[in-house]
Amino acid sequence: MGKVTGFKEFERKDEAYTDVKKRVEHYKEFTISLSEKEITKQGSRCMDCGIPFCHSGCPLGNLIPDFNHMVHQEEWQKASWILHSTNNFPEFTGRLCPAPCEKACVLGIIEDPVSIENLEKNIVERSFKEGWIKPLPPKTRTGKTIAIVGSGPAGLAAAQQLNRAGHTVTVFERDDELGGLLRYGIPNFKLEKEIIDRRIAILKAEGIQFQVNVNVGVNYKVEQLKSFDAVVLCGGATERRSLPTLGADAVGVVQAMDFLTQQTKVLFGKEVKDQVLATNKHVIVIGGGDTGSDCVGTSNRQGAKSVTNFEIMPKPPGQRSPSTPWPFWPLQLKTSSSHEEGCERNWLINTKEFIKDTSGKLIGLKTVNVEWKMVPGQRPELIEIEGTEKTWPCDLALLALGFTGPENTIANQLGLKLDERSNYKAEYGNYQTNIPNIFTAGDMRRGQSLIVWAISEGREAARQVDIYLMGKSDLATKGNGDLLGV
Repeated sequence: MGKVTGFKEFERKDEAYTDVKKRVEHYKEFTISLSEKEITKQGSRCMDCGIPFCHSGCPLGNLIPDFNHMVHQEEWQKASWILHSTNNFPEFTGRLCPAPCEKACVLGIIEDPVSIENLEKNIVERSFKEGWIKPLPPKTRTGKTIAIVGSGPAGLAAAQQLNRAGHTVTVFERDDELGGLLRYGIPNFKLEKEIIDRRIAILKAEGIQFQVNVNVGVNYKVEQLKSFDAVVLCGGATERRSLPTLGADAVGVVQAMDFLTQQTKVLFGKEVKDQVLATNKHVIVIGGGDTGSDCVGTSNRQGAKSVTNFEIMPKPPGQRSPSTPWPFWPLQLKTSSSHEEGCERNWLINTKEFIKDTSGKLIGLKTVNVEWKMVPGQRPELIEIEGTEKTWPCDLALLALGFTGPENTIANQLGLKLDERSNYKAEYGNYQTNIPNIFTAGDMRRGQSLIVWAISEGREAARQVDIYLMGKSDLATKGNGDLLGV
């Protein structure tokens, strides 16, 4: 909690953004931080609510009222210790998490919830500034060796936890830089890569070994994993969903993740042949999620002639829907900073054809408006509305349709079982595959999900690995929350 009457005295204040015209000229983060005095007030808004549903709403089980209270008291170092006790990387969640904790905040029933995500960010940034975040290598080693496949948030969290337990940890990353989706899948204007690098430096100093350009199952034989006492697979869900639509092979129909990755690599001086650019083009982004939003922001920075966003689902309501009551995650319209930079948004629209010229280049899209027929107990039925066909000029179509699951290369070579959704099969809470010394966590196990869930699964999987190797574990666990699915 914070100040007893703080929620009555102080209004919620969020970080501001720099002017649109200025920020689209670069790829740096563009938030304007609140003053320390104002941040302290935001911590003071935390209520003595009795049952802190924010804690249960957080996949990490963060001790939110506790660090809020420390901010209220200006005990920043204690706040940092509490925050890091459950979250290895609050600098990531404080920037990128959709904050289900805030949607579960009791204060949110009657007014704006506590600004928990921004408090996280300010705590960790203050901690780095003051030098409180230091490498903490284990005092003793167990002699056990562990391979982590994938250096995204799940892999990094598992690596740090297992290293803390005294095991010798090696992380394999198939790309040329560490960070997984955080590195190349998230634009720099949402997460500057120096933020990743400073944390990686801490992990290296703690004794974790990293190897890049190692693609397990491709240029690194899976048999080599047998030299490790345990393996944790955290390769993410990277199989991209496509559109089985006429003309989808046109030059100019591009997967969103390719588009975003190329731009980030170019930004850091990497060689990218035939980079896909939105410059002076009519861009249509198909998919209304976070990746689609990132494509909008990147297209505007590249100087697109126009940016349009298609979403096949209905437009969400402006307020919490009765179908998703507090304290659950709401069905509610989200407008990102990228949308505000310039974008025409369209809902209930389906792409029927990508139009090509004689050379095979994309020149337009044909669409139709749709509606969903909902019958209880049956799959929703998509119905096209007659007379709503339309042709849109388009030079670049970006497919931001999410991911269907993990690649099965490693699973096939190791003989691992998959679940009905093609994810690597391992029970929640156990994380152990059908091969006893091989574990899996994050999107590779649960499918496409949130960064905060990846960190949580990496931490919990690490504890199960430790128990498997040592018979017990002193690593922290979040236990069971009070909300279904969390």
